[in-house]
Amino acid sequence: MGRVSRRAFAVAALSAFTMMPPASAAPKPAGGGDGRGDDRAASEMRGVWLATVANRDWPSKPGLTAAQQRAELITHLDRAVHNRLNTVIFQVRPTADALWPSPFEPWSQYLTGTQGKDPGWDPLGTAVEEAHARGLKLHAWFNPYRVAAHADPTRLAAGHPARSNPDWVVTYGGKLYYNPGLPEVRGFVQDAMLDAVEKYPVDGVHFDDYFYPYPAAGQTFDDDAAYDEYGAGFPDRAAWRRDNIDKLVRETADRIKQVRPGTPFGISPFGVWRNAATDPLGSDTRAGVQTYDDLHADTRKWVRESWIDYIVPQLYWNIGFTAADYAKLVPWWAEVARGSSTQLYVGEALYKAGDPAQPAAWQDPAELSRHLTLARERAQVRGHVFFAARDMAADRIGAMARVVADHYGQPAPPPR
Repeated sequence: MGRVSRRAFAVAALSAFTMMPPASAAPKPAGGGDGRGDDRAASEMRGVWLATVANRDWPSKPGLTAAQQRAELITHLDRAVHNRLNTVIFQVRPTADALWPSPFEPWSQYLTGTQGKDPGWDPLGTAVEEAHARGLKLHAWFNPYRVAAHADPTRLAAGHPARSNPDWVVTYGGKLYYNPGLPEVRGFVQDAMLDAVEKYPVDGVHFDDYFYPYPAAGQTFDDDAAYDEYGAGFPDRAAWRRDNIDKLVRETADRIKQVRPGTPFGISPFGVWRNAATDPLGSDTRAGVQTYDDLHADTRKWVRESWIDYIVPQLYWNIGFTAADYAKLVPWWAEVARGSSTQLYVGEALYKAGDPAQPAAWQDPAELSRHLTLARERAQVRGHVFFAARDMAADRIGAMARVVADHYGQPAPPPR
C-alpha cells in the first residue's frame, strides 16, 4: 500500500463514474443509540488504520529520532481516544520487514530510511503498551506477500530472505512479491508474522486487501513453475491460487489460536467479492476488480465458513455511487455474515472526505455520518474502521468530527 496505491483501486477498479447520490437519512442522535434496544451502542468496533508503508500515516517521514517517532505515535493514540475510538490497527509488517526486532526480517526502511537499520527503540512494543495504557485495543496489521514497492532485489537489505531465496520472488507490476503458490513461502511468512503475535500481547491480528496482487494491465504473474509442481488436481490455475490463499488464512488462524489463544484474526478485503453479473451470489455492483477472480481471495467463503473472527470490507464508495453503492454493499455483506461467527465491521473512506478529486458526495461533511446511520439498520454490522490516521488528524471538512458528534457520544468497548 503506497501513498495512494492501496486505496486507489477503490476508484480505479470500477467501471463507471460516480453519479450524484440520492438524499439519505439524517444522522441518528448523538450518543449512538438507535432506539431498537440492541447493545451496539455499548459494544461496537470503532477503529482507525495506522499505515506505515511509504510513511503514509506514521512516521511522518523516515529518519526522525526515536523520541520524535514515539511522540508522533502517541499523538495518534491520543487522537483515537479523543474521538472515542477503541481500536488502532497498526501496520507492523508493511513490506516483508518489521517494526519490531524480528529474527526473520529486517527493520523497516520507513523508520530510519535504511532497511535493516535499528531505529533504537521498539515501535510495536511501545504501541501495545501505550495503547493499553489508554484503554485502546491494538491490532497488529501484516501484509503477507508484498516484498517491495520496486523491482530491484539488490535494493533490499543484505541478508533479506528475498535475496537469500530468489526463487521465492515474483516481479510483477514493477514490484516484488513472494509467490503464494510455494508452501515454503507460506510457512515462512506465517513464521515471520507469528513472531510478533507470540512476543507481544496484541489484541488482534489483521491482514489487508493484498493477496495475489491487483491486476497490472498487460502483465502476467509468473507462477508457472509453482503451478506445474503443485497445481495438479485443480480445475485451473485460478482455483489453485484461491486454494493457496485459503490455506494461508486457515493456517494462520490455527497458529494464532496456538500462539495466543483468544486473539481475533481479521481481514480487510476490497469491498466487492464478485459482481452479480459474474455470479448470482455476488453484489449488485459493476466493479472492474473482483476479489474472488482477480486477487484469488474467496472472502465470502472465509466468512460463511467462520474461518476468520472478523471481516472489514473496504466499502470506500458513497451512497448512490453507480458502480458500487455503499447502500447496496452493506446489506450484501450483512447477509454474508448472517449466521456465521465472523463479526462484520465496515471499512470507511475517511481519506475521501473533502478531497477535491472525489465526487460531490465526498464534499459533504455528513456523508460518512450517513454511512453509520445506514449501517445501523443491519444487526450484523458491529462497527466501523476508518482509513486512515493521517486523514483523521487533518479532518479536512470535519467529517470525522461529525461522525463523533452524531454517533460516538459515549465511549464503547469493541465487540468480544
